[in-house]
Amino acid sequence: MSNFLFETMSVPGPVLVRPRRFGDARGWFMESWSREAFAKAGIGVLFVQDNHSLSAERGVLRGLHFQAPPAGQAKLVRVLRGAIFDVAVDLRRGSPSYGRWCAATLTADAAEQLFVPVGFAHGFVTLEPMTEVAYKVDSPYAPAQEGGLSWSDADLAIDWPIPPDGIRVSEKDRALPDLAGFDSPFVYSGT
Repeated sequence: MSNFLFETMSVPGPVLVRPRRFGDARGWFMESWSREAFAKAGIGVLFVQDNHSLSAERGVLRGLHFQAPPAGQAKLVRVLRGAIFDVAVDLRRGSPSYGRWCAATLTADAAEQLFVPVGFAHGFVTLEPMTEVAYKVDSPYAPAQEGGLSWSDADLAIDWPIPPDGIRVSEKDRALPDLAGFDSPFVYSGT
């Protein structure tokens, strides 16, 4: 029996991962990643770097980010403290779900994780103050390949659970373009 439950999302590609926790009066233990278990579920990426962020306030939005080929990044996102609304947007040219998004609420209490494959923009908004997010990536940070889309793009129509006047976003993310006119560097491979 696997220590993970893998659930498909409404947009093909991203996967919601629910680790099993083993608890007693002392607390709990869980595997947060297993190369073998993930490979059996069709997620055969080799992670090379772990990243960690702290957002001090509720409503901090980070995204929507991606890295273009040849440095595209797959991510495995989890919350260590607090909660986030985590979003993935399909950017693969030719994909039947191009421009569509899916989302999951990830919490430290339930330990859900979201796998975001290469070819998707990724972003999240914090639902609680002092939220810590950790994520694995399968390619190192490549500043020359980084890109993003506007979190508030009307064409994407992401249903963020925080009203726009409650969102805190960096100047860099505020300047990201909309999907209209975006020339995606990602190509749908049929899977």
